[in-house]
Amino acid sequence: MKPYAQLTREELLALQKELQKAYEDQKARGLSLDISRGKPSSEQLDLSMPMFDIMHSSAEMIAADGTDVRNYGQLSGIPEARKLMGDLMGADPSQVIVFGNSSLNIMYDTVARSVLFGVMGSTPWSKLDNVKFLCPVPGYDRHFSVTEQFGFELISIPMTKDGPDMDLVEEYVNNDPEVKGIWCVPVYSNPDGTVYSAETVKRFAALKPAASDFRIYWDNAYVVHHLYDDNEAVIPNILEECEKAGNPDMVYQFASTSKITFSGAGIAAMSASKANIDDVLSKLKWQTIGHDKVNQLRHVRFFKDINGLKDHMKKHAAILRPKFAAVIKTLEDDLGGLDIARWNYPTGGYFVSFDGMEGTAKRTVALCKEAGLVLTGAGAAYPYGKDPKDTNIRIAPSLPPVSEIEQAMELFSICARLAAVEKLLEEKA
Repeated sequence: MKPYAQLTREELLALQKELQKAYEDQKARGLSLDISRGKPSSEQLDLSMPMFDIMHSSAEMIAADGTDVRNYGQLSGIPEARKLMGDLMGADPSQVIVFGNSSLNIMYDTVARSVLFGVMGSTPWSKLDNVKFLCPVPGYDRHFSVTEQFGFELISIPMTKDGPDMDLVEEYVNNDPEVKGIWCVPVYSNPDGTVYSAETVKRFAALKPAASDFRIYWDNAYVVHHLYDDNEAVIPNILEECEKAGNPDMVYQFASTSKITFSGAGIAAMSASKANIDDVLSKLKWQTIGHDKVNQLRHVRFFKDINGLKDHMKKHAAILRPKFAAVIKTLEDDLGGLDIARWNYPTGGYFVSFDGMEGTAKRTVALCKEAGLVLTGAGAAYPYGKDPKDTNIRIAPSLPPVSEIEQAMELFSICARLAAVEKLLEEKA
C-alpha cells in the first residue's frame, strides 16, 4: 500500500472500516498481554538458579580478606564483589561501593543525600531556591520520577544518534549554576538503544559546570546487555575521561546485576572518584552497617570473574534475540512503507522505541489497552509524562514468550495504523 498521507479521504474511510473490523476481531479474542516493562523472562532467571547451590549450609562463608560474610561490617562491600562490579563498570575496586539489589535505590539515595546534606560540602539542595536536572529524551521514566519527586525543574534534552544534544548540554551546564545533574544511560539507552559516541563521552568529561556540585548520573544499566556477539557496543571509560579532563569528581556511575541474575536479588554498585566515595561513605555509615555480603559472595563464586559474567550474558542474548526479531518483523511487515511510524533497530538493551504519527501515541496505547494489551503509558519517556508531540511508545519484549509477542505486535500494528488513519481523517475533515 502507498503511504497513508497520499490516500484520498474516501480511501482513508475504506481503510478505517477495514482496520476497525480487524481491531474488533482482536478484541473478541479476549487477549491478556503485557509488553510494558523490561523484566527478564522466567527462562532468563532460570539461568542463575545454580547460584542457590553455592551458598549451602556447609559452604565456606569467608571472603577473600577473611571477613565472615554472615556478620556486620564491610560498608563498601567485600573486596571480590567490589572487583567484579568495578570490572563491570571499568573502575578500580577502590572506586566502588557495593550496595543491595537495586541501582535505582542507589540513585534515589544519592539524590536524597544531595538534597539533605549537599555534595562534598556544598549547600544542601533543599536550601536552594531552585534545582534543575537535565533529562535526555526519550529516556528512562523512573529516572525522571526520582528528580520530579524532589521538586526539581526537569529540562528535556533531545537525543541524537550519538547521545544527548551536547551543544544544549554544554549551554546549560556551563552557564547555569542551578543545573545540578543530568541523567545518562550511555550504552543501549532506554528506550531507543542509542550508544553514546566517543566524542559525546569526551564532551561530557570536558564539561565546565557553573555549579561545583554538578554531577553526571551515569547509569550503565546495559553495559553488558549485547544482543549480537559481533556488534558489541564499546565506549570510552567515563571515569578515566573525567580524570584526564581535570574533572575527576564530576561523575557517579551506577550498575547492577538486576537483568543479569535476579531482578529482586542481585547486587548493585556505584563507582566514582575517591573524594566522591569518601563523601558517600561519610553519610552511608549512619544508614547501614553493611549490605548483604552473603549475596555478594554468592555472585562472585557463581561468575568467578568478569569473563564468567560476560559468558553468562551470551545465554541471555540467545533468549532475547528471537523476541526482538519478532517485534521488528511485524513492524516492518505491517508498517513499512506507510510513512506513519519509525522505530529503532537495537543491538542491545531491553527495548524497542517506536514513534508513531504526531498526536497518535496516546490513542494507540488506549486502543491496545481496550483490546487487552498493556504498554508503558504514552509520554512516560519524557519528564512529567508529557511527550510534546505525542509520538513515542516504548515496547518491552523481554518477558513474554515469542508466541505472545507475535500476538501483541499484531494487535499493536492494527492499533497504530487505526490511530494514524483517524488522525489523517481529522486533518482532512
